[in-house]
Amino acid sequence: MQYPLISRHILSNLRLVHACYNTSIMLLFFYHGWLGLTIRRRRRAKAPLPFPMIRRHRKMGPVLIVLGVLGFFIGLTLVLLDTGKIFEFPPHLFTGLVIVVLLLTIYVVSRKIKGTDSPYRTPHFILGIILLCLYLIEVFLGIGVLF
Repeated sequence: MQYPLISRHILSNLRLVHACYNTSIMLLFFYHGWLGLTIRRRRRAKAPLPFPMIRRHRKMGPVLIVLGVLGFFIGLTLVLLDTGKIFEFPPHLFTGLVIVVLLLTIYVVSRKIKGTDSPYRTPHFILGIILLCLYLIEVFLGIGVLF
């Protein structure tokens, strides 16, 4: 097989689409984190809970996880179409892989949260913060891949 499997021009455009897509997902995760932090602050202050925010946070979470995992596989596909080598950009690949594992872990932990005093709330919060930090690192590594 001769690489790239598709034209360089199309591949270049698809890389930009991938970057824009994942940047959008990252921004949505930051919004999602803000919702979670607002809910957490209210709960810890024993203030009235913001039920519309809680509903939005619960509905958005699984959707964002699917979109985040999809972004990883889109990037993996682009690299395979371009070079045929999965390990072409190792730091970007491994950070993305850690993000996928973290997304799945956060989902599993969130499903175990039951009641207001659940011991899984703090791990969910910490994993969410780690996820946001990794997304920032991934974006900067991705910028290096683009140029």
